[in-house]
Amino acid sequence: TLSPILGSTFVSKSVMAGLIGLLLVTLFMMIYYRLPGVVASGALIFYVVVILAIFKGFNPALTPVTLTLAGIGGFVVSIGMAVDANVLIFERMKEELRLGRTLAAAIDAGFSRAWPAIRDSNVTTFIATGILYWLGSSVIASAPVMGFALTLTIGVAISMFTAITVTRTMLRTFIGTGLAKKTSLFSVYSGKGND
Repeated sequence: TLSPILGSTFVSKSVMAGLIGLLLVTLFMMIYYRLPGVVASGALIFYVVVILAIFKGFNPALTPVTLTLAGIGGFVVSIGMAVDANVLIFERMKEELRLGRTLAAAIDAGFSRAWPAIRDSNVTTFIATGILYWLGSSVIASAPVMGFALTLTIGVAISMFTAITVTRTMLRTFIGTGLAKKTSLFSVYSGKGND
């Protein structure tokens, strides 16, 4: 038996772990991917704000989104999925820039070449969360399983939107600027004097 105090302690610690994880992910993206990493971090913060607004505004009469320990777990996993899409896109962009393409061409090719992998990984996640939710609804006292599946589903759907739409829009703002000519800002940091 868990007391309410112990349960709230676990929830507050998991929220803190989520915040630390978000901070570490954004730091890694900014250090390793440079300017695209900064853009991805901005998109990730936008993602977190949108997802929390959706969780807050969800109709509890239909399907409540309660940020229990399992729900927070689904949310944190979806943050990793959001970054995963950006990593795929940036790796494709890096390949295009190495081939001597302009930033605009590298952005377009990077997104179009990464899309099939992003789509497939998210579809398989939706299948898994659908099965989890269905399984959870058929078992007594399985609200944590349903909460995990629901938060992960919503998170992955929103992360797909932010990775494909928000990140792309933010990257396109650099086209035609002086920063677009500095391809080293759009390359991966190698640690070997690569500026």
